[in-house]
Amino acid sequence: MPRPSSHAIQAHKPKNPKRDPVAAGERDASVNRSASHNYILNDRMEAGVVLRGTEVKSVRKGQANLKDAYALVKDNELWLLNAHIGAYEHGSYANHEPLRTRKLLASRTEINKLAARLRTKGLTLIPTRMYFKNGKVKIEIAMAKGKQEWDKRETERRRTDEREARDAIRARKARE
Repeated sequence: MPRPSSHAIQAHKPKNPKRDPVAAGERDASVNRSASHNYILNDRMEAGVVLRGTEVKSVRKGQANLKDAYALVKDNELWLLNAHIGAYEHGSYANHEPLRTRKLLASRTEINKLAARLRTKGLTLIPTRMYFKNGKVKIEIAMAKGKQEWDKRETERRRTDEREARDAIRARKARE
């Protein structure tokens, strides 16, 4: 005969409303806004990041910067270079280096596909955003091709035209 348990089973607790939105996964920890300006972004994929404890705490505080970061495949492993994660203010002598090279976690088949695509001239891997998913830090990387100066002007012109058209439609609807 099973013994009755002395503690009551509690229903699933609702999430703490005061919890940080970055840590809860509701908002990105870092976004590389210059990536879409400087590159044509094609295929995107999600990868995990191998981080130390102080790095995770710094990412939660929003001290991550992906502006000059890039990823590469070396020895059949995926690496993230130049991603700046600021030093944790309450860290001790064991604090991390802000610009250290970090390993990215992806399946072997994904890494092999990326390595094959990267052999094409002019393609690179650019991290576009860093976020939390189920308590783990994830990074979205995109296959990118660099834009020429005229490409950047063309993109800016297209955005301006779309914005003006949207504003005109909104103004027309406001008058009616």
